[in-house]
Amino acid sequence: MIGKSDDQLRRWKNPRIKAIKNLIGVIGDKPLPDISADDMLDFRQWWLERMQSDGLTANVANKDLIHVGDVLKTVNKMKRLGLDLPLGGLSFKEGDAGTRPPFSETWIKDKILAPGALDGLNDEARAILLAMINTGARPSELAALTPECIRLDHAVPHISIEAIGRQLKTGNSKRVIPLVGVSLEAVRGFPNGFPRYLGSSATLSATVNKFLRAQGLTETPDHTLYSLRHSFEDRLLAAGVDERIRRDLFGHGLNRERYGAGAALAHLRDVVQAVAL
Repeated sequence: MIGKSDDQLRRWKNPRIKAIKNLIGVIGDKPLPDISADDMLDFRQWWLERMQSDGLTANVANKDLIHVGDVLKTVNKMKRLGLDLPLGGLSFKEGDAGTRPPFSETWIKDKILAPGALDGLNDEARAILLAMINTGARPSELAALTPECIRLDHAVPHISIEAIGRQLKTGNSKRVIPLVGVSLEAVRGFPNGFPRYLGSSATLSATVNKFLRAQGLTETPDHTLYSLRHSFEDRLLAAGVDERIRRDLFGHGLNRERYGAGAALAHLRDVVQAVAL
């Protein structure tokens, strides 16, 4: 947990607390040595029934099972209990669960960017949504931007994703992204960042997703704010942008060693400008 912000720490702890509460609700509160294979199968069956009755995906259930396993295994190890915990073979087959579809370019232009479409959304949330369209940055990355990471007076206006007051998702997440089109205009309105969501990116996503659904701005029920990140990548792919550049823009790792410093910022701007909305 070293280096995590308060918001990241909360988001790390809460799913584990919830998972253990779910487990206790099914098998009762008992000492670790008394947890049996039947107990864990009962817990798995409880999740299976919830999946069937509530229309939940395997991914949701598996996350709970993983968190329970992590907590129990950590306590077992650090307390040197030497228990043989019955945690194997519990996960469900995920299939395509959790895949977020991209917004089509037409939908973004005609619906999300239609005059007045976002008027009911608070200013900071609206700006972050617009910033995502031509940057593909994660909502949490944009919410965490500090004044020194927003460089509008540079020859190439851009944002810098850095580990300032928070932990980056991966080592590759540290990067610069040029600002163009509606994203540049949106960030210009908030040169000091987004204080409303600085420590609460989960609230940001919930607010935007609720608004998009209420206004009929989700292309399908599976579309969310995060779908804008997928859309940006699809537009880059359709434009034939080199894989190295795409991965550098998104903060993704390469399937090979990374040579050189990568494309210059001005070149990145030209690449993004070609697909910008």
